[in-house]
Amino acid sequence: MRPCNFATVSVLATAFVLGACGAPQAQEHGGPPPSQVEVAIPLSAQVSDWNGYTGRFEAVERVEVRARVSGYVKSVNFDDGARVKAGELLFTLDDRPFRATLAQAEAQLAQAKAELSQAESDVERSEMLSKSGAVSVEELEQNRTRLASAAATVAAAEAGVDAARLDLSFTRVTAPIDGRVSARNVDPGNLVAGGNSSGDILTTLVRDDELYFTFNVSESDYLRYMRTEETEGSVKAEARLQDETTFTRQGEMVFADNRMGDTTGSIRVRALVGNEDGIIRPGMTGEIRVSGSTTYPALMVPQAAVQTDGTRRTLFLVNERNEVETAPVELGPLSGNMQVIRSGIEANDRVIVNGFVRTRAGAVVNPVPVQLDYQAAPEDPAKVQSRPAMSARPVN
Repeated sequence: MRPCNFATVSVLATAFVLGACGAPQAQEHGGPPPSQVEVAIPLSAQVSDWNGYTGRFEAVERVEVRARVSGYVKSVNFDDGARVKAGELLFTLDDRPFRATLAQAEAQLAQAKAELSQAESDVERSEMLSKSGAVSVEELEQNRTRLASAAATVAAAEAGVDAARLDLSFTRVTAPIDGRVSARNVDPGNLVAGGNSSGDILTTLVRDDELYFTFNVSESDYLRYMRTEETEGSVKAEARLQDETTFTRQGEMVFADNRMGDTTGSIRVRALVGNEDGIIRPGMTGEIRVSGSTTYPALMVPQAAVQTDGTRRTLFLVNERNEVETAPVELGPLSGNMQVIRSGIEANDRVIVNGFVRTRAGAVVNPVPVQLDYQAAPEDPAKVQSRPAMSARPVN
């Protein structure tokens, strides 16, 4: 073996030892700088939770307009689809038969009154003559009986006049409530049957200045709403139509059914919603969001800042020594572009909102402060949802 080989091995071994001894010193004095991350203080706000549902609008009042008497339609006094006031004339029927009936009833009343007057005179005369014994007691009693019978006949005739006059008034079919009338079902010249529930429907009328919005909620949501009603007095709601992007129609829950569904585990409820512009028609579908909680203080961070650790949700925080710490948190609903944090952090914590790739617990970082910007979520047109979607809204 040649000497030069031993010399080469000796030099390499020496270099390895020196390199190994100098590595820590090089890392201490010439290592990479701390990773730069963006941190922000959580946004603080008073918020309330809202749940979204789909459902259907229903009329508060709906009337099937029928005639109270049978007869021929003489005129139609409204435009199809128009708004009408209570008492406004809708249809008139041919009233000539009813006027004749009224005249006959009035004649019968006049005859009955004449007979009553004669019976009264007979009684007065009989009472005077009975004192002198010119009229028997039996005859006096007969005259008194005829007087009572005549009085009863007058009362019956008066009732007949009232009934005839009432039937005459029924030839004018008026709107029973304020609302929007449907199209006419009959035209002038048609004979309609009236006076009972199986009579011909002339048209329908619905009240639409405000409407019910009917939908189903789960048992847990129902309980939450009832607790809110106990503390705040009412449960607020906001509705929108299928082509609307904002919830601008104000309302509140006014009814819950008296039992839960046996198979669905839900209960039918409804909210009363305003319809000032008159565009909503009963039977239309829409979306409603209902206040699901009382207002509470909340901290908000960007949704992207929330990390998943198995079943836990965590945030990366930077302490006063610029070291990364992990904080398990309890999430609330989304609020615009922010995630509500119910618990786990403080209002002055520095939360890492960008730079997670270079972040791990215990590492020293270079925090760069940034300002969070709250943006309300854009609201798409209403669509059918398989389950309620919860969100939170800051309270002004």
